[in-house]
Order: sequence, then structure tokens, then C-alpha cells
Amino acid sequence: MRTAPSLVRIVHRDLDQFADGELVGLARGGDEAAVRLLVRRHNQLLFRVARSILGSDADAEDAVQAAYIAAFRNLDSFRDGARFSTWLTRIAINEALSQRRRQRSTVGLEQVDIEGRSQVIPFPGPDAPDPEVEMSRKEVRTLLEQLIDDLPPPFRTVFVLREVEGLGVEEIAEQLDLQPETVRTRVFRARRLLRTGVERQLEGSFGGLFPFAGTRCEAMADRVVARLRTPQR
Repeated sequence: MRTAPSLVRIVHRDLDQFADGELVGLARGGDEAAVRLLVRRHNQLLFRVARSILGSDADAEDAVQAAYIAAFRNLDSFRDGARFSTWLTRIAINEALSQRRRQRSTVGLEQVDIEGRSQVIPFPGPDAPDPEVEMSRKEVRTLLEQLIDDLPPPFRTVFVLREVEGLGVEEIAEQLDLQPETVRTRVFRARRLLRTGVERQLEGSFGGLFPFAGTRCEAMADRVVARLRTPQR
């Protein structure tokens, strides 16, 4: 395995305007700012897909962090011209699946089922809306998150990628190594498993679920950079 170069701090004009491919090129040279921006840019996608597999905020964060470390230490294996988000998501999926297999090998099935139903803590945004309105939003979001958590894992992952993250069928099929028709079928069946009334009432609001922003997003970037600064043994 190739060790990532030591991270360096470089002053840029506006990295936010850079495409992923350009940032990857800078990250290969050890540019800390590029690494941090790539982490922040993809945190929510990776967290959501990892959580759809593991069913736990804490476990999902562990898997995402491991995915970033593996990715940034092996950037030479990323093919220029490919979509970085797809490559990164596949790594996160593999990390989450590996973590789930390890969990199943160390605890009983009943314990996994119980622990998989973790409580989802809503994280309010920077604005401060009316308290009653905000409470209603939290209740609805919590209900949706619980319903999605109750979906069978194969349906849950596909549903989160399609409805929560808004990815296309073809991209999901590529990331999960499935046929597009299988993706469509699983999304359809997941929708049927969710309460029809909730889906109809809240159609289009899934994008606000499982937030991973603010201090949580920045903290992930800090942890990834700290790990990359530590020499491998």
C-alpha cells in the first residue's frame, strides 16, 4: 500500500470552484486544503449510504472515516477521468459491509437487530424557525428516519441513495454492482413498505434526512487530516 504524502498547507484563491478531479490532483501532492474540501463535499453522501447499511450514526461515522483514510492513502489507484464520488462511495460501501460482517461475527443476531434500531438525533440548522413548526418538522423527520431504518438492508440502501441522496438509477447500479432493473425494483418495493400516507404527504422532503453538516462535517475533516498526518507502521 502506498503511503499518502505528508500534508502541506497551501494558500489558494478559491478551492470551492475546483472540480473533484482537480482537488484529487492537489490531494495527491499532499494539499491539506484539498483533502478537507473533498471530505466536506462528500461527507453527507458517504454518511447516508454507510448508515443505510449499518443503521447506526456512530458505526456509520467510523466506516466513513475508514473509507476516507483508505481512499486518500490510495489515490494512485483512482483513475483520472472517472467519477470520484462513485469511486469513494464504493469504498465506503465496502467499509460498511466489512464492519457489519465483523459485528455479526462477534454478537448474536438478536443483539444486532436491537442495536440496529439506534435513536436518530435531529440536528437543527443555523436558522431558528418557530418552535412549534420546528418541533413538527423534527417529529416528521424522526418518523421517516425510523420507517427507513425498518426497511430490509438491501431496500434501505437503494432507497437512501435514490430518494434521500437523489442519485440516478444507473449510478446506484454502478456503485452497488447491481442491474438497473434490480435498483428500480428495490426502490419500488421500499416505497411500498413505507407508509403510503407518509410518502404522499411528504413527497420531495427526503433530502433533509440524516443530516451530516456543520460541526460534525468539520470534525470528520479534522479526524481524517489528523490520521493522514500519522505515519503508517
